[in-house]
Amino acid sequence: MKNNALLITLLSAATFAVGCEKEKTTAQQMDAVKTETKQAALEMKDYTFAQKDEFVKSMQGQLTTLNQDLDKLAAKIDSSSDAIKAEAKPKLQALHDQATKLNQQLADAQNATESTWDNVKADSKKGYDALANGFTQARQWVSDKIAP
Repeated sequence: MKNNALLITLLSAATFAVGCEKEKTTAQQMDAVKTETKQAALEMKDYTFAQKDEFVKSMQGQLTTLNQDLDKLAAKIDSSSDAIKAEAKPKLQALHDQATKLNQQLADAQNATESTWDNVKADSKKGYDALANGFTQARQWVSDKIAP
């Protein structure tokens, strides 16, 4: 019984300590995004035509995550100076345009035939990689311009 009470106390203390973790710095957040992006790229297996629904669902999930991160980045930029906002606006627009293009590529992937599958899948993967890299660069730019 004493061991159970001790175990519960230790687990509660550990949970409290983890919950009280200080807010991550911008560099730590960027490292986390890079890790997530690399992990997502590694998880992109070579889907067959029969697995196209799974491919599209996976890519749409990754696009949703990137769009959420992009919204957070835009909010951070909105709270900065007018000069930074003006400089960031074309960068953000380019990322939004890439996201729109990737969304269209995923629609094309969903409608692909067996003969067009490999090309459509490659275009979708290339579009995702471009968007993820653009987001990483934008996040680095924000990190350099705006103090955490």
